[in-house]
Amino acid sequence: MTTQFAKAQEVERKWYVIDAAGIPLGRVAAEAARLLRGKHKPIYTPNVDTGDFVIVINAEKTVLTGKKLDKKIYRWHSRFPGGLKEMTYRVLMKKSPEKAMEHAVKGMLPHNRLGAKMYKKLKVYRGSEHPHQAQKPEVWTMK
Repeated sequence: MTTQFAKAQEVERKWYVIDAAGIPLGRVAAEAARLLRGKHKPIYTPNVDTGDFVIVINAEKTVLTGKKLDKKIYRWHSRFPGGLKEMTYRVLMKKSPEKAMEHAVKGMLPHNRLGAKMYKKLKVYRGSEHPHQAQKPEVWTMK
């Protein structure tokens, strides 16, 4: 018996919708990363992008457990001297919940060109509306 490896041009991609309302940020991000990577498929191959498109809705209604809203800090640097900027997740979730979800998912994907390709298939929206009805996305239920 030989091992079958997936080829990039043979992969069929589906669209999935994940409703993040009331679910912890990390759990939604982990499931989205799993779908983007293609680990839910039997044809999964680590060096090929076998994943699907993922739409995350209700990003503003996702929760952080414990005291993470105030203790967890989102940091970035402007690349200028003294350019370190910080924001707590309470402020980030109020200002841009999409960015918090994207940041969490991006950290769970491979940190190379393949991960960047997978990340482009992620679509995050603040509310329950999204413009991807033409792709006929399936609802993905969290376990």
